[in-house]
Amino acid sequence: MGRHFECRRRAKESRWATMSKVFPKLAKSITMAAKNGGSDPESNAPLRVAINNAKAQNLSKENIENAIKRAAGKDAADISEITYEGKGPHGSLFIVECATDNSNRSVGNLKIIFNKNGGQLVNTGQLDFMFNRKTVIEFPVPAGRDLEELELELIDSGLEELTMDEGIVSVIGEYSAFASLTQAVEAAGIVPTKSSLQRLPTQPVYLTEEQMEEVEGILDKIEDDDDVQAVFTNLA
Repeated sequence: MGRHFECRRRAKESRWATMSKVFPKLAKSITMAAKNGGSDPESNAPLRVAINNAKAQNLSKENIENAIKRAAGKDAADISEITYEGKGPHGSLFIVECATDNSNRSVGNLKIIFNKNGGQLVNTGQLDFMFNRKTVIEFPVPAGRDLEELELELIDSGLEELTMDEGIVSVIGEYSAFASLTQAVEAAGIVPTKSSLQRLPTQPVYLTEEQMEEVEGILDKIEDDDDVQAVFTNLA
């Protein structure tokens, strides 16, 4: 993905950890996971992962339990998961995943952001082929573990690539291997700091610092929208 993007992403996540907006987003991801797969984290891998991700951002146990309970309520029934696609300046592409109870509000907000920043929304599916959907699991380098041995252990569970950057191990596998790969990492005695389904660009674009700042202006505004759960770009 590129060092600049990774550094920016980690800086953004660090800022989010102290922002009040991150907690509703984390709670909503738990609610949606419980709504789709049941309230038992032992049998619902996406819920278990959503809970682990929330704990890593210091979401309280009470808020986590309340988010799971909301999955059975009317509020959760009204929430839909919708994906939007957009083009930004300098060849930048965006895929935006939302969880919303008002799709008109969500699409309206995104149109304003793109239109005011040199971009535009496009029909859903137009940019999908420019990204590969992958399982991505991250954790600090485990003490006393040989990464080559760990890599061999995870291959049968869907591992495609294992990388390390600045003390963080990234386990990458097929989109369909999310549950099996997550379970295999946990069975190896490792607690992930982040597990997610990501869209990785097939043809990353490389921008100058000035161009990157312009694109990041759009990215920051999209990420700050309450309905947005995740944003993926083709930035290198």
